[in-house]
Amino acid sequence: MNNFSYTRAQNVIEAVQKVSADADTKFVAGGTNLIDLWKYNLTHFGALVDVNAIEGYHLIEEKSDGGVRLGAFAKNAETAYHPIIENRYPLLSRAILAGASAQIRNMATNGGNLLQRTRCYYFYDSTVPCNKREPGSGCSAIKGYNRIMAIFGTSENCIAVFPSDMCIALAALDAVVNVSGPGGERSLPFADFHRLPGDTPHLDNNLNPDEIITSIDLPEKGFSKNYSYLKLRDRNSYAFALVSVATAFELDGDVIKDARIALGGVAHKPWRVKQAEEFLRDNMASRENFETAAEIIIKDAVAYEYNSFKVELTKRAIVRNCIMALNPETQLPGAQPSA
Repeated sequence: MNNFSYTRAQNVIEAVQKVSADADTKFVAGGTNLIDLWKYNLTHFGALVDVNAIEGYHLIEEKSDGGVRLGAFAKNAETAYHPIIENRYPLLSRAILAGASAQIRNMATNGGNLLQRTRCYYFYDSTVPCNKREPGSGCSAIKGYNRIMAIFGTSENCIAVFPSDMCIALAALDAVVNVSGPGGERSLPFADFHRLPGDTPHLDNNLNPDEIITSIDLPEKGFSKNYSYLKLRDRNSYAFALVSVATAFELDGDVIKDARIALGGVAHKPWRVKQAEEFLRDNMASRENFETAAEIIIKDAVAYEYNSFKVELTKRAIVRNCIMALNPETQLPGAQPSA
């Protein structure tokens, strides 16, 4: 039994002060990943500060600039089914509902979703070397069974993937993460929040240890007319993505005026290739152009012994999802996709 103390913070300042004062203290909200890590002896703490009682950070509300603010302590399920999200940001709703189970979505928070750690086999096996657990010990996945591992943005130190579905949609939407810490408040563009492994694979994001996520801002443009989220996995439920794709278009007839393509299951962070999106802008929404965009995205892929199939799978998933985004109504329950 690991003994620990537990307190409930009444405001963000109090919560930050408690964690800042002791490196052995951690925030807890839904706890859906933190408790797993604790059970596997992958994280250790002497104290937990529960932030669920803090008021004002559970809301989902429209902002004066036309965007929407997601409270960091709002549950994933509340977010997915909120009328504002369903109507204005259906891509985000679909991505959230593709993740985990209903029970977990009812507990997991928006802020916690951004902070979940990889599900790499070797990370969870404390008997083998892993640079994410013990920097400098080595990466067992590179020469091991690397079927689920990354094909983009890897390094000689880590080839693990980031597991979130919600974050892939947030990346496509160009969300902004708002955080609070001892130095005050700051905002990070979503593209800058998560990190590639590089020489520091144990660092998953650019959040300081004593900072807390307070909200996530969505820009006004929600791509509510042409969008799709595709998740390819080993089974249809309760499984992490081998490859996932969030696609959003703004169309003028058959011409693409704006394009977003974000990938999951293939990198240490949500993966976007701006060059592919720029190619699609002002081009026709055609299979041929989608295939060219997919080629641009996968050209820098680096596969390993057991995950080489992911390169072709990613290409096909991108093309399929782009076509699906042209007709979002085909994604409704019982409908058949047009391609």
